Amino acid sequence: MNELEPVVATKACGCPDYDRALTRRSFLKRAGIAGLVAGIASETAFTQLAFGAGAYTGDVLVVLSLRGGMDGLQVVVPAADPDYLTWRPHIGIQPSSLLPLDATFGLHPALGAVKPLYDSGMLGFVHAVGMAEPNRSHFSAMEEMERAAPGTSLRTGWIDRVIGRRTEGTVFQAMQVGSGMASTAFIGPSPELAMWSVDGFDLEGAGDATELHRWDKVLNALYAGSPTMLGKPARAVLGALATTAQMKVEGYTPENGATYPDTDLGNALKDVARLIKRDIGLEVAAVDYGDWDMHADMGDVDTGWMHDHLTELGNALFAFATDMGSGMDNVTFTTLTEFGRRVEDNGSGGTDHGYGQLVTVMGGGIQGTAVHGTWPTLAPSKLLDGDLKATTDYRALLAELLQKRCRASSADVGAIFPGIGSIPAPGVANPKPP
Repeated sequence: MNELEPVVATKACGCPDYDRALTRRSFLKRAGIAGLVAGIASETAFTQLAFGAGAYTGDVLVVLSLRGGMDGLQVVVPAADPDYLTWRPHIGIQPSSLLPLDATFGLHPALGAVKPLYDSGMLGFVHAVGMAEPNRSHFSAMEEMERAAPGTSLRTGWIDRVIGRRTEGTVFQAMQVGSGMASTAFIGPSPELAMWSVDGFDLEGAGDATELHRWDKVLNALYAGSPTMLGKPARAVLGALATTAQMKVEGYTPENGATYPDTDLGNALKDVARLIKRDIGLEVAAVDYGDWDMHADMGDVDTGWMHDHLTELGNALFAFATDMGSGMDNVTFTTLTEFGRRVEDNGSGGTDHGYGQLVTVMGGGIQGTAVHGTWPTLAPSKLLDGDLKATTDYRALLAELLQKRCRASSADVGAIFPGIGSIPAPGVANPKPP
């Protein structure tokens, strides 16, 4: 596997507010209306949404963005690399504290909840992942990662291009869950739906079920004779409201004893599982989990910022996999973060912006029980400007998942990731049966 080299100058750390990257398009804002009942929107719309949802036969792709730049070297630790503790005298984790993964790597103990998933072959990791044009700016790195078309004039997002290569599905085909704003990966002509939660997905301005019923009738009449460009999105959202109204009446209890953390991340992943199992046409779901920008006071192996974040992440991932049960055979789950961190700690109990990142992959079709990718080592001569060098292009990883698990063709991948060429993939997925 060829190592990736940067082709543009890197940008200095300025720590702009990376939440700016989240302020993008969405269909609805959070409304916080309670007490919806079935039948507020047209029953016909609900039937139409549910009907024909089986056209797509690939895996549901779930993309969890770890906003802020997660320090993968503290998560899947290269314990056998002789330079690791030398570079990190203040925050380095001793091998004896780690959960063994293989001869080189150990897992941060705060992620102990997912160790059984790793051992069972459902979960794996890819180290030294990155972009061919890396930089250390939150905003620029997020935007470029979600555009995924370096060296081109394309301004659409890669998820938008994924959906654009498929047959049009239901309004739930591509979703941002846990946020009222869709990420830049969705920018483009293909429709997406953004919602904070299933139970909180309401029509803003309708204070109760009676009022919402009136709004539904008026809006359906208003858009009945309108041009397709205007009427189709409006009717789609009204249909989505009908579907979620029915889901709220039905309620939801996670299966197999799964217990999600009562946090934004836990609730978002619970809703993703709920939407997948409802079989209403979900094909790609995106979820965000932020606050990984740990420049100082990261904490130690047993307490602190990193420990608490990883505990929540591990518990949420385990709950999702447990809740889905055998349904995980048709789900491919991957994490992305805009960049990794510098190899050397900064003396303030943290690390600054770097390059090579860690990706977690999970699902029934994943080649788990492995840390994939080419490990470049932390030897000074192997670093790129003091950072872990990326040896796997994240687009090659995504392309492999799309081809092996999500029914994408070579032509699809070429259109989704222009210029990707023959970059080798890390070999994390098994081909999905016909």
